[in-house]
Amino acid sequence: MELTAWLSLAAICAMGAMSPGPSLAVVLRYSLFQSAKHGIVASLSHGFGVGIYACLALLGLSGLIQQSPLLYQTLVYGGAAYLAWMGIKILRSQSQGLQVVNDLATTSYWQAAKDGFAIAFLNPKLAIFFVALFSQFIEPEKMTLSVGLIMCVTVLTIDAMWYFVVSVISATARDKFDLTAKRSGIDKLLGVAFILLAIRVVYEALGL
Repeated sequence: MELTAWLSLAAICAMGAMSPGPSLAVVLRYSLFQSAKHGIVASLSHGFGVGIYACLALLGLSGLIQQSPLLYQTLVYGGAAYLAWMGIKILRSQSQGLQVVNDLATTSYWQAAKDGFAIAFLNPKLAIFFVALFSQFIEPEKMTLSVGLIMCVTVLTIDAMWYFVVSVISATARDKFDLTAKRSGIDKLLGVAFILLAIRVVYEALGL
């Protein structure tokens, strides 16, 4: 996998992980109202859940590449359209603050791990997202086991690292750390990134 392609993949994954939503709310709940360790455990288990979806999506794409190149090309354009639609939807939406409920009761690390994994694994939209995303970076003639492994590990690592950082910072800063104020800017950046990626895919596919 070329460095430029990997950097593009890593950037999109990072912006996707940084976009506030239910996953961030779960991590903040544990790091703010339990401990940094609780938040870190939830972060790592969440990354594992996301990695599973990434692997399943990649396995499906690999089979599609081998069996039907025409369907693969259709998926490429369909994925570009889906990413563009996501970008437009994000840009048109109005950000809402995160609602994190204070829980003073001591919670086990196992519960934090279960919640972190569940919020990722019970979100079937992740599978659709990764199918759309990976289809933009896979070249049939260059697809190998090592490339697939790099892509999956990249997704898992970036997701886990982002929430790891959030856990440490939020647990340290506590009341002073307010990520919700930055949601509007992050959403706009993510929306623009998806649209630009879709334009790049169409541009390359048309050979312009």
